[in-house]
Amino acid sequence: MAGSRSGAGASGGRRTGQPTEVTLFTLLLALLTCCVRCAESSKPNIILVLVDDQDVQLGGMTPMKKTKALIGDTGATFVNAFTVTPLCCPSRSSILTGRYPHNHEVRNNSLSGNCSSTLWQNGPESQAFPLYLSKQKYQTFFAGKYLNQYGKKDAGDVGHVPPGWDQWHALVGNSQYYNYTLSVNGKEEKHSDRYEEDYLTDLILNRSLHFLDDRSPQHPFFIMLSPPAPHSPWTAAPQYQKEFSNVQAPRDGSFDKPGKDKHWLLRQPVNPMPNSSLTFLDNAYRRRWQTLLSVDDMVEMLVKKLDSIQELNNTYIFYTSDNGYHTGQFSLPIDKRQLYEFDIRIPLLVRGPGINPNQKLQAPVLNIDLAPTILDISGVNLSTVNMDGQSFLSQMAPSLRNGTARPFFLVEYTGEGNPTTDPACPKLGPGLSQCFPDCVCEDAYNNTYACVRTLDGKQDLQYCEFADSESFVEMYNLTSDPNQLENIVKKVDPSVLQAMNQRLIKLQSCAGSSCRDVM
Repeated sequence: MAGSRSGAGASGGRRTGQPTEVTLFTLLLALLTCCVRCAESSKPNIILVLVDDQDVQLGGMTPMKKTKALIGDTGATFVNAFTVTPLCCPSRSSILTGRYPHNHEVRNNSLSGNCSSTLWQNGPESQAFPLYLSKQKYQTFFAGKYLNQYGKKDAGDVGHVPPGWDQWHALVGNSQYYNYTLSVNGKEEKHSDRYEEDYLTDLILNRSLHFLDDRSPQHPFFIMLSPPAPHSPWTAAPQYQKEFSNVQAPRDGSFDKPGKDKHWLLRQPVNPMPNSSLTFLDNAYRRRWQTLLSVDDMVEMLVKKLDSIQELNNTYIFYTSDNGYHTGQFSLPIDKRQLYEFDIRIPLLVRGPGINPNQKLQAPVLNIDLAPTILDISGVNLSTVNMDGQSFLSQMAPSLRNGTARPFFLVEYTGEGNPTTDPACPKLGPGLSQCFPDCVCEDAYNNTYACVRTLDGKQDLQYCEFADSESFVEMYNLTSDPNQLENIVKKVDPSVLQAMNQRLIKLQSCAGSSCRDVM
């Protein structure tokens, strides 16, 4: 009798082979955990390569043969991509937040212009897209130039690591190729001038490759690489310093044309340019291209690495720049900061899942659209984020999303000048900056403007107002005048000017969805 009870469990005993409630719960929990991990690992990876000052209008993509083949030819090239502000720090702030400058309040490259200031850190930076990716269980990695004032003592020093980043290798200050300091996860790391160990473009690549080797395969990853090229001081890798020796800046379009009927800053250069300015800008043009060859190698090595770890087909790769550039246009030697096409147009190439190869997409996209597009890819509900831009995933991969292109958009910039005089050109007095050979200055306090740009297949117009004592206005019909040689503001029907002015007013005060609804 006793034996039969022990076998059958007649007195509350358990039958052998039957799972307990705890065991069932454990199995369910393990299954649920496995499903969550599967869902996370099935999300696409994302890489953003953000170069510094690369134009698209003046041949800036010419050195990028591998990049065009590996990203553009296998995916989408946006032929009408624009920055909403043609300067590094405010543009990068727009990329990170998906907002126009009037909403993230970074106006120029100075600390007083809110570049990497405590106000920025406590506000917009705490809502930038990497934080959303981190919440989506993405492993995040950054290397290269962040913001121009980043890491300075008055901007939080190297110990400040923006939220959302798991791995952080950020350049302190503005672009350099050697003899720089990094913040490596909040710790100072100094570098010298040895090519093999210190050339920044290569270091950025190598550390990203190590990250890919060390990552957790259970989670997707986001990598943002921000090399210094082709920003000054234009220091090419040793193997590329003799390339493009016979190249000079293109002499067509608006090259060395007088800035007739333009803002006073465009009227001040000597025209035609003296030989000293021509020699200077041609040298800059060649050296810019030389630095880009290392970036082209970077893209190739990244693609090869992704292929070797079997992640290439599950990874979106974005390639773009923070702003354009000019070399001699309207007799301005070198720089950005101007409202014209050469400074506001940027390269944008994207490959990834669902994107058909060899697409040339015409609809305008903005750098404020990068953040919502990346979050859209990651699965974030865009109605929950405060961004002025919109996802362009629908344009690249229509089967994944439905969407519409915007009819109008804003370009805005706040000028920057020295409070006394520019040391390079003291005879011109205060309020100017970025003065190059022959005392041609590229910026000033009152180089402050806002433009509405229309590019919808029917109209290709630009209307700009300056905040200066002249209340200067410029307007261009880029269909008939793609080089913006003629300011037509005095020839246009007043009703057209009024309509553009009203759109500009709305855009200058827009936020979120209202920035996408201006008609």
